[in-house]
Amino acid sequence: MTHLSVNINKIATLRNARGGNVPDLVQFTKDIESFGAEGITVHPRPDERHIRYQDVFDLKPVVKTEFNIEGNPIPKFIDLVLKAKPTQVTLVPDAVDAITSNAGWDTIQHKNFLKEVISEFKRNNIRTSIFVDPNVKMVEHAAKTGTDRIELYTEGYAEEFGKGNKDAVKIYTDCAKMAIEMDLGLNAGHDLSLQNIQYFKQEVPGLLEVSIGHALITESLYFGLETTIKRYLKLLKG
Repeated sequence: MTHLSVNINKIATLRNARGGNVPDLVQFTKDIESFGAEGITVHPRPDERHIRYQDVFDLKPVVKTEFNIEGNPIPKFIDLVLKAKPTQVTLVPDAVDAITSNAGWDTIQHKNFLKEVISEFKRNNIRTSIFVDPNVKMVEHAAKTGTDRIELYTEGYAEEFGKGNKDAVKIYTDCAKMAIEMDLGLNAGHDLSLQNIQYFKQEVPGLLEVSIGHALITESLYFGLETTIKRYLKLLKG
């Protein structure tokens, strides 16, 4: 079964655009879970331009499914995660000024750093995942960091699928097989949508979780939040 984790960064972006508390991030989170989502993802960045660090603590007692915090493991982020103790932490090597995540870890070059950070989270009973490009070698070496899971960066697949190139999924299939061989759990995310999620799910074995935010919130403008979430769940379970 592939679980749907909804990234709520865009809800926070909308709130922050006007100040105040509209839309109410906590209420949206409750509603998203009530509509069937199996997880909530947040990605706080140092400038707090969408998810604020305080949001993490406000959401922690509210989330009843799986709480996933993504981010670059700078000291401030590590401290946040250790205090909040989410279900899962996903480590992403994004620059401070990055608009969005745009690359995975070089698990060879950064192996020792990742091992140190991951071991600290695991000592605190927090499941770890690391963001990686669709590169079999990077997946193989990810296993040497001690991580529980990897999250495949799917922008390349989404872009090519939109052009009609379904063969773009093949490298993800190969990475998934390597993850299974290395006993790594497999997540995926970035630009997955109602248009491309079903084929990805069909072709990528062992997919445990997808994290979807930008596309899902955009699609909700057309279909409504509850309908959109239920459409994703139908495609993922079918």
